[in-house]
Amino acid sequence: MSGDGDPSEMKAHGAYDAYEDARAVVRLFQCSQCSYPLRDPLTLPCGNSLCKPCLPPLYKRENITYPQIDGRSEGFLCPFKGCGLEHSVGDCGTDVTLNKIMHVIRTYVTQNQTDSPGVSLLLEEKLDWPSVRESSIDVMPRSRVLPGGRILATYVLADMGELHYQSDVVYTPAGPSAEDKLIRERDITTLSALQEVVQAELECQVCYQVMLDPLTTTCGHTFCRKCFARAMDHANYCPMCRRRLPLLPSVVSEPSNKRISFLLQHLLSDLSEARKAVAEQEDAVDEDGHLPLFPCTLAYPQMPTFLHIFEPRYRLMIRRVMESGSRKFGMLMYRPYTPPSGEAQYMPYGTILYIERLEMLPDGRSLIETRGLYKFRVVEASLLDGYLIGKVQRIDDIPVHEEEVIEARETSTAAPPDADEQTQIQHLSTQQLLDMSLEFVEQARSQSAQWLHQRVLAAYGQPPSDPAIFPYWLASVLPIAQTERYTLLPATSVRERLKITASWVQRLERARQ
Repeated sequence: MSGDGDPSEMKAHGAYDAYEDARAVVRLFQCSQCSYPLRDPLTLPCGNSLCKPCLPPLYKRENITYPQIDGRSEGFLCPFKGCGLEHSVGDCGTDVTLNKIMHVIRTYVTQNQTDSPGVSLLLEEKLDWPSVRESSIDVMPRSRVLPGGRILATYVLADMGELHYQSDVVYTPAGPSAEDKLIRERDITTLSALQEVVQAELECQVCYQVMLDPLTTTCGHTFCRKCFARAMDHANYCPMCRRRLPLLPSVVSEPSNKRISFLLQHLLSDLSEARKAVAEQEDAVDEDGHLPLFPCTLAYPQMPTFLHIFEPRYRLMIRRVMESGSRKFGMLMYRPYTPPSGEAQYMPYGTILYIERLEMLPDGRSLIETRGLYKFRVVEASLLDGYLIGKVQRIDDIPVHEEEVIEARETSTAAPPDADEQTQIQHLSTQQLLDMSLEFVEQARSQSAQWLHQRVLAAYGQPPSDPAIFPYWLASVLPIAQTERYTLLPATSVRERLKITASWVQRLERARQ
């Protein structure tokens, strides 16, 4: 195992000083595995980054069918301390932002390395012996006389492969003209230039501000976490390259890009802090804290819901939702039974809906077309002018690597020959569960089932091939009890929802025989 990849070990917080922290500045750009400046950098699902040539040996991954992405059948064990998880190659695209940053840094160093004639430094490597012993590499401390200030000379030493990632450096002026004052001025100029070129690459391409809590996609693009979450609420395509992405189970819990976070923290500290302050003010007015709630029917993420609004209280609610600009409200299902005294009349889990189209009728009624964004659970609720408002908690799926662990465990052995149908379902792969339901839909279509009428397909679309979305589609069109369809809302696993739909299919096929 190599170092944990944290370039901020030397200084926990705040901006780096050009002169005193020159070694730490260069460490921001070094690969913790090979110690060279990052080459064709990849960012792993755990948020750590390394050079593409530094990927550990690959192996075939067994008993995993979801999600189906190129390269997902090959995996490796993460080399970073604190992780150690299995990652798939398909989740590790070239980090576009880091790649651009390293290109501009190399260009700057090449153009400015010898701009200060007569200013040279003796750089003596000071090894971190615990990390050297752990790496089992026979390394002796190295030294060189190089031109330029501390930052440029240190970067060149790393680029020559003569500066271990964990090593410190002792600097001694070399030559009569290499005064500390000149070196310090040179480093201040260098750091300022580096900050300028790095800042241009660390702007989110959704909000066009300095990134806040950067999140990197599997295709290698990086955005503010909230900007990316908003984009994924409406469509699972990368905002930059438009590549279709697997629906992230939880944008909130996905690890941040650690290397870009360190660059923001230590090179663009003032801008980063100002950005955080603005975001905190925005969060103070959290729309989900007073979210309008509409107990009416079942709704699902990614699926359309069509509503006829006629009650005065809900006309008022919709008008306020539109005037606020959010266009969002929560949809809940009524309880199928009369609840005991003191218990809410609606079920606790629902779906946030986004109003895509609104048609006002002359008498004040309205027809609205909405699309589901994400699931939630009601934490508390109260009445406002006759309709419900509430504080809700977003409900996201478990991480993909946990999905994979569950699938591998459940499919590693075959179901016993005499197993009941539910047990057989447990042993099917995630893809087989999807295929079973898709085949059922095709058979129903061939028999002209009414629930697959052309009007239904025009509203809800053709059956999706994405396992994360298919159960919501099937529940939207299949004529079964609402209480059964509701079970998809609390479920936090794609595989769990597919097993629910597979049980529906088995029961309906038995009834048809």
